[in-house]
Amino acid sequence: MTVSAEQFVDRRFATLVAEFDRLFRRAGDGGGALAVYLHGEPVVDVWAGFARPEVPWERDTMALAFSTSKGVASTVMHRLAERGLLDYDEPVASYWPEFAAAGKERITVRELLTHRAGLHRLRGLLPGPFERFFDDAAVTAALAAADPDPRRLVTSGYHGITYGHLVAELVRRVTGAEFTEVVRAEIAEPLGAEDLWFRVPEAERGRIATNFPRLTVARLSWERSARILSRTRFAAAMDTTPNGFADLLSDPRLHDSVMPGLNGVFTARSIARLYGALANGGRLNDYQLLRPETIELMSQRQIFTPDYVLALRVPWALGFHGVPMKPSKADPVSAFGHFGLGGSGAFADPATGMSLGFVTNRLGGRLTPLGDARLSRLGALAHNLAKRA
Repeated sequence: MTVSAEQFVDRRFATLVAEFDRLFRRAGDGGGALAVYLHGEPVVDVWAGFARPEVPWERDTMALAFSTSKGVASTVMHRLAERGLLDYDEPVASYWPEFAAAGKERITVRELLTHRAGLHRLRGLLPGPFERFFDDAAVTAALAAADPDPRRLVTSGYHGITYGHLVAELVRRVTGAEFTEVVRAEIAEPLGAEDLWFRVPEAERGRIATNFPRLTVARLSWERSARILSRTRFAAAMDTTPNGFADLLSDPRLHDSVMPGLNGVFTARSIARLYGALANGGRLNDYQLLRPETIELMSQRQIFTPDYVLALRVPWALGFHGVPMKPSKADPVSAFGHFGLGGSGAFADPATGMSLGFVTNRLGGRLTPLGDARLSRLGALAHNLAKRA
């Protein structure tokens, strides 16, 4: 084990850390953190680069992880299902009666978890400026009243942001507690993964890295891109975001809201600990997060047809997606997790007992801030090292 300034690296994973370090050699690369657990034990905990101009990334620096958030939200759902508070094949409306509006009375929890509720659309859901989307209750009520997209009957349609609002409300309905309270009590505190935030306390916000660059598509502003892409097969993808999405992401009020499909703020260490339990029979240290049979059930592929939002095939499990480790020659079919816009992500691979968490403030690569291959490369290398460990 190599230890330096509180960073540490199991020598078996030295080549992985060397690859990680290459990502953040220049100030323009921003910064990030990487954590890996193997059979419930930490083997990598490193960070590099800058949290903001001239401010180095430190041990406790956190980052907005975008859709990586969905993995935390989904884990909460499975804990509730394991206790009998939810049934995957029960209609959502059984727990949340208002959800039955507009013909949604038969949509099940399973369909919600696999992006088949037909409620991907956020653009135009609420009239007025983007600030309205900081009102979590208003967004949730509008989704309950909304008409589902009929394509849901044929295939999945990625609920890019709405997934989190739907899950958070369902959690509130069956527990009587706020989503953030459940995350604290059920996951963050017992796992020692305290930095799994959705509504970030004021005292913690100084640790959040500054994301850059501003979101664009093909170097066009997000709104101009949305207008152009609304006439193409990517129209549904742009509908997952509200008007003014780029402004919403840079507004500090984002951290006052609870948007578990989008606004999770994590350290790599905390998200890797959560997935470390999922890769280790559901257990980390003395805490049983989920039973092994629950993990097997929730990681099974439910649908693998062309997603009408993403315009590609996504192997959706229950709240997670499969994680093939390209360019590895072997695809670990047991790996599951969730990646986020911009490049962050996390996954568990029960076959090797490995989990990995990666967060960064450098959104994407030089061509687009939407995402790049950094996580895939790190994941493929980590997987191959774990197989030999």
